[in-house]
Amino acid sequence: MGEVFSYLKEFNFASVVVRLFLAMLSGALIGYGREKKERNAGLRTYMLISIGAALTILISFYENAMLEGAWKPVVELVGKKFDASRFSAQVLAGIGFLAAGTILASAHQQVSGLTSAIGLFAAAVLGVAAGAAFYECVIPAIVIIVFSMEVLQPLEVLYKRRLRNISITIKYIHPTDVEMIVKTIEDQGAHIYEIDPEEVDDNDYPSSIFSMKMSKEKSSHSEMLSSIAELPCVLSLHELIS
Repeated sequence: MGEVFSYLKEFNFASVVVRLFLAMLSGALIGYGREKKERNAGLRTYMLISIGAALTILISFYENAMLEGAWKPVVELVGKKFDASRFSAQVLAGIGFLAAGTILASAHQQVSGLTSAIGLFAAAVLGVAAGAAFYECVIPAIVIIVFSMEVLQPLEVLYKRRLRNISITIKYIHPTDVEMIVKTIEDQGAHIYEIDPEEVDDNDYPSSIFSMKMSKEKSSHSEMLSSIAELPCVLSLHELIS
C-alpha cells in the first residue's frame, strides 16, 4: 500500500488522473448537498472549481518539470526563476470574487449564501491539495467538510430553537396593530428584545422584525407562531433563520 501511495505522489500520467478524479470527487461530495437544497452553487459548480484548482497546481508541477528538463538550456541562458506556489495562491485569491457573488442581501435584513461561499473556497483548497497529491489531507478533509455542512446544519437549527431566541418578520395592516401583536407575544410569556420597523411595501402595508425570547413554561415554538398568525391584523409571518 505504501508503494502505491509513493507511486501516486510522483508526477506521472496515472498520478495526474488520480489527482483530478479525487478533486472531482471532493467537489461533488460537497456540491451534492448544496444541490439538494437548491443553493446558488450546486453540484457542477463545486466539481468544476475543485477540478480547476487541481489543474492549476498540476500545471505548475508540469512547468517545473519542463524547466528542469526540456527547457533547462533556455532557463540557464535567460536565468529564469520559477515559483510553483504562485499558481495555487492566485486560485485562492481569485476564488474570493466568485464566492462573493454567492452572498446575497435578501429580504428582511438577512444575508444568504455565506455557507455556499465558504464551501466554494473549501472546494478550491481541496482541489489544490488533491493536485499536490496530499492524499493524507484530502480524504479526512472531505469527511470533515461534508459533516460540517450537512450534518451540523440541522443540529445548529435545533440548538438555536432550544435557546428559545427567535426573530420573526410580521406584516400587518396598520402601524397601530403593533400594540396588539406585542400584547399577544407577551401573553405567551415571551420577552421582546427589539422591534425593528422595515420599509413599507408596494401595498403600503407596514412590517417589523420582532426579536424575542420565548418562555419555557407557557408556549412552544409552534404555539407562539400560531397565536401571532391567527391575529386578524397580521397579513403574513416569516421566521428568520440565520
